[in-house]
Amino acid sequence: MIDFYTWITPNGLKISIALEEFGLDYHTHTVDITKGDQFSPDYVKINPGSKIPAIVDHETGITLTESGAILIYLAEKTGRFMPASGPARLQVIEWLMWQMGGFGPTLGHAHYFLTYNAGEAPFAETLFARETRRLYETLDARLQGRNYLVDDYSIADMAVWPWVSRFQRHKVDLNDFQNVRRWYLGLAARPQVKRGYEVPHFTTTIPVP
Repeated sequence: MIDFYTWITPNGLKISIALEEFGLDYHTHTVDITKGDQFSPDYVKINPGSKIPAIVDHETGITLTESGAILIYLAEKTGRFMPASGPARLQVIEWLMWQMGGFGPTLGHAHYFLTYNAGEAPFAETLFARETRRLYETLDARLQGRNYLVDDYSIADMAVWPWVSRFQRHKVDLNDFQNVRRWYLGLAARPQVKRGYEVPHFTTTIPVP
């Protein structure tokens, strides 16, 4: 059994979707970051960085934080959704790192400046709107002629998809990125993605462009 600590954010959704895809038994603990639950003493013992998500795998005794590390761990634990060796494995890690290092942080800033604080910082809005579009263009080019980011469905797709699901907050029209749109809707139709999208609780249905 895996104890899974999460909230309704793209980083949390990566892991809930992955747990569903891997078919692993897990118990969800809601960490409401809007109420400061991430700073509670009990949670800080699990993640001193006071971020979500985190897992405690009672089968292996592993406690792990950072969504990218958790995805790699789950893939290696199960032998699924990431090649064991070779160029394809490196490409999965490459696109996972692309999400972790650029796509996610940039889109997080886009949420902040373009949606939650529109009009407060015009320079930042221009900067992150431009960079957001560039990253969507990069993703669209990668998905040209591809069903997935690498050869097969992988943890890289699981990492990127939840961020794209917030396209409305990025002020992005997915119809401008037809390859991304096709890929996004294809993954959105997966039962595991639908279930994972409702963890730790239902908020809205998956947005459709």
